[in-house]
Amino acid sequence: MFGRILFRIFLSAVGFVVALPGMTEHAKAQAGRILEIEDQPGIVPNPSDEQLPPALRRQVVFYRTSEPPGTIIVDTADRYLYLVQGNNRAMRYGIGVGRDGFQWQGLLSVTRKAEWPDWTPPTEMIQRQPYLPRFMAGGPGNPMGARALYLGTTVYRIHGTNQPHTIGSAVSSGCFRLVNDDVVDLYGRVPVGTKVVVRQRPTL
Repeated sequence: MFGRILFRIFLSAVGFVVALPGMTEHAKAQAGRILEIEDQPGIVPNPSDEQLPPALRRQVVFYRTSEPPGTIIVDTADRYLYLVQGNNRAMRYGIGVGRDGFQWQGLLSVTRKAEWPDWTPPTEMIQRQPYLPRFMAGGPGNPMGARALYLGTTVYRIHGTNQPHTIGSAVSSGCFRLVNDDVVDLYGRVPVGTKVVVRQRPTL
């Protein structure tokens, strides 16, 4: 019984999407990807599942910003994380973001880094998903994935995932998730103290 509850996935597409001013075509398309998916502790993804669509794959892109090189910028609307390189370039990663009611914006910094981090779901998450374990050691089946960057003193993190199919979707409780290959790459590029700018979708 517990095992069946543990591994259920509830997928429901939201059929009504509002195109907001200033949203790119990619953002408009991604706005429809709001998934109701339960966490799946213990599930180990197949490597082929981590092959993302071209638009979400890690790549260097043209990106104009006044932020200095080394800054992380999270674009919630477009479902991208940018690591500023300078000279109007950035390394871009496809990400999963917080679902409606769990999105946020602000300015923080990376205060800690961890490889194959343990997972202790917050009390609020346990209340929403009571089947979750109270603690899970790091490893391939851990929802935190291969690496984690902890943001300020908040409960939010940039981390990997054992659910690669959720990249490009609004699905999390406020954290930002990448496929494991991408989070390992990002982890190796940024030190503790890195500035993180989170930009939320503009309001009407």
